[in-house]
Amino acid sequence: MEKAIMWIMACGALLGGLDRLSGNRLGLGKKFEQGFELMGSTALSMAGILCLAPMLAKILRRFAAPVCARIGLDPAMLAGVLAIDMGGYPLSMELAADAAVGRFSGVIVAATLGCTVSFTIPIGVGMLRDGARTDFSRGVLFGVATLPVALAVGGRLCGLGFGTILLQSLPALLLSALVLLGLRFRTDGTIRAFSVLAACIRALATIGLTLGAFEYMTGRALLPGLSPLADAMGVVASIAIVMLGSLPMAELLQRLLRRPLRRFGARTGMNETSIAALLVGAVSVLPAIAMVRDMDSRGRVVNAAAMVCSASAFAAHLGFVAGVDASMILPLFAAKFTGSLTGALVALWATRRRA
Repeated sequence: MEKAIMWIMACGALLGGLDRLSGNRLGLGKKFEQGFELMGSTALSMAGILCLAPMLAKILRRFAAPVCARIGLDPAMLAGVLAIDMGGYPLSMELAADAAVGRFSGVIVAATLGCTVSFTIPIGVGMLRDGARTDFSRGVLFGVATLPVALAVGGRLCGLGFGTILLQSLPALLLSALVLLGLRFRTDGTIRAFSVLAACIRALATIGLTLGAFEYMTGRALLPGLSPLADAMGVVASIAIVMLGSLPMAELLQRLLRRPLRRFGARTGMNETSIAALLVGAVSVLPAIAMVRDMDSRGRVVNAAAMVCSASAFAAHLGFVAGVDASMILPLFAAKFTGSLTGALVALWATRRRA
């Protein structure tokens, strides 16, 4: 299955490259270019964290691992609060007592809950105001509430039993409950807390990138124990390579599904922007959030619910997993799209009076 997905992405890169050579007549060449152009922003957000991962893991292992051991938790689950490409995966694997739990935390939890907490919520709610912000927050509630479905599916495909999944997911489920309560009763304070978390992650990424660059250029380590920046950039490059194909293929998928999605929108009472954003969010969450202002109320709720799990599935997250552990592509997709579908269906049911 993983090879089939990579072949599809490779065909996307081939089509995008050929279209670029022909003058971008189909619009796929532009998507091909965007995949490579995203390398810079991807490196800024994650290369520094990859450099710092051994040091951060050492700190967490010293202070948090003994507490986790007493209650039967794998320390890897602590890193699931970070997005998969913002330190969640490398930290999980560094901390893991069980490699399967490390993959579960670093890929499944980090690509759903971690991405939501450290990126989607602070960016999304920070960009929106008034009714759009209220609808978006409500949708995130539905998405987070159905998150256990994604964790169960992803955990099983990681080779974990249901009992292990339940036990190891307790920190993620507790954080999910806090997110639900915070967004429901203390929205502004919750958003500020997540914004501070996002700012701290960005600061760490900058520090790691700076120290890694200095060591690379001088051969002298200002902070011993860093992972080499060249290795981190290799992971970034692998993500960009996959996006060369994933973005053109996502564009083709969006065109092929345009008519059935319009019929779906007509049946559910959501406007065309709302329907288009369901696919856009699975490629990149930022443009989908920018489209929220032009959605109808029901579309905002449904998109936010779906985005909790589907965010960046076809681009950054697929590229990252393909670069570090291709065997996790199927569990990643299964978890993200099962959770996304469940969240969207619950949101549709909850907003049926708005149709």
